[in-house]
Amino acid sequence: MLVDVALGVFLVIVGLVLLGIELLHPGVFLLIPGTVVLGSGLLYLILPDFLLNSIYGPTVVIFLAVAAGLLTIPYYRHIAPTHAPMSTTSHGLTGEVGVLIAAVRPNTLEGKVRIRSEIWSARADLAIPTGTRVRVVSGEGVSVRVEPVDPMTGGDS
Repeated sequence: MLVDVALGVFLVIVGLVLLGIELLHPGVFLLIPGTVVLGSGLLYLILPDFLLNSIYGPTVVIFLAVAAGLLTIPYYRHIAPTHAPMSTTSHGLTGEVGVLIAAVRPNTLEGKVRIRSEIWSARADLAIPTGTRVRVVSGEGVSVRVEPVDPMTGGDS
């Protein structure tokens, strides 16, 4: 009997640990196994014979797994990032506006521009200081050619 209680408590603790990890690091997909192990542990503590000696015990665990799976789908959709796919080529960035995070020196690749969440090497025909808003004029391999955004037009020119 003491072994039964220890096993049930162990399952409950493991289930709670898995749920805790999921809360600390959402998206590691421990919600379903954590729910199943926690539910199985509680069922084992309350009705150990029902869980082990009847056909309904495993059926309840399977139902618990399916229900946990169906209920977590909306949760994972909620926490998933919803942004446009990352650009894979510099040509697809033409017309985008970004901010220089490293100054551009004419005809070098020393400049760096942040466009959305990506950082690209930037080049230009003139020197442009860090912090300047720039528009991508064209893509050139792994770099982009930029020009300063006209502050008089608000960047919509």
